[in-house]
Amino acid sequence: MSKLVNKDSWVWVVIQNPEGEAKVLGQHDDESDVSFIPTFLEKDEALKCYNSLVFEKGPKYEVQAVLYEELLNDAAENSFIIFILNGSGKILDKVSPDQQLK
Repeated sequence: MSKLVNKDSWVWVVIQNPEGEAKVLGQHDDESDVSFIPTFLEKDEALKCYNSLVFEKGPKYEVQAVLYEELLNDAAENSFIIFILNGSGKILDKVSPDQQLK
């Protein structure tokens, strides 16, 4: 369990195509070959780190709050790890959704 958030907490993520078929933006770390969802505890932190993320050209992106438990479910279904980051992109916690949902 993450020490930073509870299942009923709200966290901030980047949403791709928020006005259409919205989906959470994932990232891939080539060095460690890990797919992850950048997640933030505060909107300001997400906005500070926004320009450090990798985006597809074309779709619109927007920072939005989501319920952490729903994010865990989405991450588990799509084989992503959740990285809780600060505004500088420093990893505060790595969360494996499968372990949190048990």
